[in-house]
Amino acid sequence: MSELLKNREYRREVLKEIIRDLHQGKTVDQVKKRFAQTFQGVSATEIAELEQALIQEGLSVEEVQNLCDVHAAVFKGSIEEIHHAQKAEETPGHPLHTFKLENREIEKLIEDIQVNLEDFWQDDRNENIVPLLRNLESLREIDKHYARKENLLFPLLEKYGITAPPKVMWGVDDEIRSAVKEAINFLSNYHGGKEEAKQRILAIINKVNEMIFKEENILFPMAMETLTEDEWRGIAEESAEIGFCLTKPQGEWKPVNINVEAKVQAEGERSVDEGYIRFETGLLTPEEIGLIFNTLPVDITFVDREGTVKYFSQTKERIFPRTKTVIGRNVVNCHPPASVHIVEKVVEDLQTGRKDQEEFWLRMGPRYVYIRYFAVRNTDGAYLGTLEVTQDIQPLQEITGEKRLLEEMAPSNE
Repeated sequence: MSELLKNREYRREVLKEIIRDLHQGKTVDQVKKRFAQTFQGVSATEIAELEQALIQEGLSVEEVQNLCDVHAAVFKGSIEEIHHAQKAEETPGHPLHTFKLENREIEKLIEDIQVNLEDFWQDDRNENIVPLLRNLESLREIDKHYARKENLLFPLLEKYGITAPPKVMWGVDDEIRSAVKEAINFLSNYHGGKEEAKQRILAIINKVNEMIFKEENILFPMAMETLTEDEWRGIAEESAEIGFCLTKPQGEWKPVNINVEAKVQAEGERSVDEGYIRFETGLLTPEEIGLIFNTLPVDITFVDREGTVKYFSQTKERIFPRTKTVIGRNVVNCHPPASVHIVEKVVEDLQTGRKDQEEFWLRMGPRYVYIRYFAVRNTDGAYLGTLEVTQDIQPLQEITGEKRLLEEMAPSNE
């Protein structure tokens, strides 16, 4: 046992040194030989655990994220212990089957991009730019693939203490999203720069292909080994809320062994009395309360004083996706690594009383999204949590003149 611990400690130190080398400017090709020699025969799970330990020691997610390309370069030729997926993974409708089905469609799209990129490289006239733009717009669908991974799979892995790989992978997902968006903007306003356009698109192709490899050889086997059938069923039930990428599930997956009691406990579902709940200004049933929240023209999410997500409303057209797996999750883990410090600052300002509310607004396609955070305090002023309120205010900004209730209700002269 002591020898095993020494080996793990040694490998952790090697990871630190490789990260340091990458930080100082060495390339993947320059460090991958040492990585391969040190981690020959080591499972993907152990490497993920070592990365998680490094983050807990204080290394940033971004620094550990630099190892992703090293993993892929080495594993493609030398990995010896990729976990065998269970039979359910090959069943149409199982979440992993759908994830892999999407990956195959993404690969087909990448092939089309490569063909159209070659045509563009030969002649960068507008008729060769249009197919590339169409390809890249289709590739934006990858956001749904990543969003299901981040909002459904990652929260469950976190419950088992697997936090570092999701954080690192989420960061790479965001890099891909940004790269696709920037490439579309570049080509939409193309005024020359064929080499730059080519390099942008080749970088996207490389990152997307590497992510497919990391998902199918590291993340998915780890998840298959860790999650229960109940948890996979929850993912399957929640997936349509976020949507699918370039394809849809090929069937309905039905777990063989369902532990209903465990599912109920995991999702925090509890039976409630059908009686009224008394408020200072009236009486409501639990059903009425839920329907009122879901009918409001805003999305609300409540995070308690410990930073735990406790509730969200389920309106007909949510602006940001929310699934039941977010309940009980720390709010920091619900955001991309790049924006965690902003979330922490907002919560700290509200909790300490420096502010009672904070607000942001941004454009999202045809929507103009207004996001507000309010400190929830009791009558004594004690902080109970943070309420997030999100609303599309574009329709409000388009309002002009007046529309009076009496005019609307006036009888017709006909």
